[in-house]
Amino acid sequence: MPIQFTTDDSPGHRRLALWQDIVCDVFVGLDCKSDLGSAFRGSVTQAALGKAVCSDVCSDRQHVFRTPSRIARSDQDFVLVALGNRGNGGVVQDGRETVIHPGQFALYDTTRPYELKFSEAFTQTIFKVPREMLQRRLGGTEPLTAISFGADAPLERLACDFIFRLCQNADRLLPDHAAALSEQAVDLLAMALSERLGKTPLPSSTHRSALLYRLKAHIRAHLADPGLSLAEAAAALGISPRYINDLLADEDTSFQRHVLAERLAQCRRDLASPVLAHRHISEIAFAWGFNDLSHFGRVFREHFGMSPRDFRQSLRH
Repeated sequence: MPIQFTTDDSPGHRRLALWQDIVCDVFVGLDCKSDLGSAFRGSVTQAALGKAVCSDVCSDRQHVFRTPSRIARSDQDFVLVALGNRGNGGVVQDGRETVIHPGQFALYDTTRPYELKFSEAFTQTIFKVPREMLQRRLGGTEPLTAISFGADAPLERLACDFIFRLCQNADRLLPDHAAALSEQAVDLLAMALSERLGKTPLPSSTHRSALLYRLKAHIRAHLADPGLSLAEAAAALGISPRYINDLLADEDTSFQRHVLAERLAQCRRDLASPVLAHRHISEIAFAWGFNDLSHFGRVFREHFGMSPRDFRQSLRH
């Protein structure tokens, strides 16, 4: 692979900081820790493969974190397939933990927190694919993360070998061939994962459901705040903005549409309340996070077929 990043040319006291910069540039925002200090060494090679990216990572022992704050500051939406070449690597995500031995692979998703644990020097090949490539073939990734694949099942072994060989040759492929082969690699990966999941009942997506519940609760609690935003909600929940919209897409909506619908529903309720008949329409609108009265009137009419004033008067007859 042609593009190489290495700590070798850096002074010892700078190596770990440089390594963190390298890892964040090549993969996604991460925090890296190692007890080796100035003795730490690492290198990464990288090549594009259609929409995917192939990398080889060779490094000393370390502990890597994808934290909620890192996720909140980015919209990177990938699944990383880590293939073990030398040494062992631990993966922790979605309440599970596994170890990738040489000849095995595991997945982790950049839209949710994860940890990578390396207690010794290691080499891994990383196949980074946009999450939608896998999602459109398999659905959500939650049941798939932090599980080791490739030890015994023929399809898993085949997927592991194919992705590894493909990544080793990524820089020598014509762009059209690279794009087609990356799609085939994800097809084979999805086939292998489906076979494994088919042997045991798919766990219910409790993690996803819990996140959606927390998201809606956060929105309800902050509806009155005009500053309620996708970025703020993502930071509060420790997930990416894109993943929030992915959760809400299950209900055919988005963050902005959901917030607007919730605010309008609360305004409609208050406008219909005899107890609040003395309150001006503008007071009610501003109390639920609207900051532009003409915008409020327009969207209220679009949703309910009449202006807020007409709606209020219609209830008095």
